Amino acid sequence: MGSAGNGLAIEADNLVKTFKGGILALDGVSFRAERGSVFGLLGPNGAGKTTAVRILTTILQPDRGTAQVLGHDVARDPAGVRGLIGLAAQFAAVDENLTGRENLRMVGQLNHLPRARSTARAGELLEQFDLADAANRPVKTYSGGMRRRLDLAAALVDRPPVLFLDEPTTGLDPFSRVSLWAVIEKLVDDGTTVLLTTQYLEEADRLADRLVVVDRGRVIAEGTAAQLKSELGAGVLHLEMTSGEEAEKGVAALGERLRRPASRLGSVVELSLDEGVGDVLDALRILDAAGLAPFSLSTREPSLDDAFLALTGHSMTEEAT
Repeated sequence: MGSAGNGLAIEADNLVKTFKGGILALDGVSFRAERGSVFGLLGPNGAGKTTAVRILTTILQPDRGTAQVLGHDVARDPAGVRGLIGLAAQFAAVDENLTGRENLRMVGQLNHLPRARSTARAGELLEQFDLADAANRPVKTYSGGMRRRLDLAAALVDRPPVLFLDEPTTGLDPFSRVSLWAVIEKLVDDGTTVLLTTQYLEEADRLADRLVVVDRGRVIAEGTAAQLKSELGAGVLHLEMTSGEEAEKGVAALGERLRRPASRLGSVVELSLDEGVGDVLDALRILDAAGLAPFSLSTREPSLDDAFLALTGHSMTEEAT
């Protein structure tokens, strides 16, 4: 049975996609997204997130595997899928020479809405996205956050039940990012299903009901943010060393003796803890044996970034090849 009859909005089964030069973008990716939820595809640049979105929105065809949106097969019924979805891609697709209102009216007319309905819908969305004061200004005068809100509004002109957001807050300042999160949460409260790709761990933690973590074209973990973080155990040890060189030596010593990855950012070393205080003492003994001494230490709750490091051996800030 397709997703139309089982409470699922999106189903992807064993998606494979290879690009010119033998670049394997997707290597058997499968996941399910329930209706009325935010489903997160989490991973670094190059992980395959955008390729998956392009297949689900009928822009690309998979080499192998199948996918459905609300029961419509993306390969066999692309027109049916396109009638059910909205897409806000990584880069704003609005015309910067038109005003915000003109952009939304144009999108309505391209979606075959009557002229009066397009005009009314544009007004509704400009109010909803806090753009009414700038409605009659050319988009080229908009800030980055305003353009992203307008792009999201354009994806919603025809009230699609499923919305794809491909890294919607990339490049936005923190205030604009939080404002957009609030808009997304309101959409889901009103019944929209959202598939969100992101490399911002805080964003995934805040928005996603369920997550799939992808790395180098494969699904490496899935669950809620809380489930992924809980697998890390007692917490994270945060050690401040006297220099980046000492931190690098500390990462090597801890990784060799404890058989699990430690990470470094500048002169700070972080290590996941399985057993709390016992692990802290073990780490200090290892550093002492290597002639190293942190000048401060603390522990904290695990984050999604810690989960990603534990799963992949590299952090989200390192781009996958």
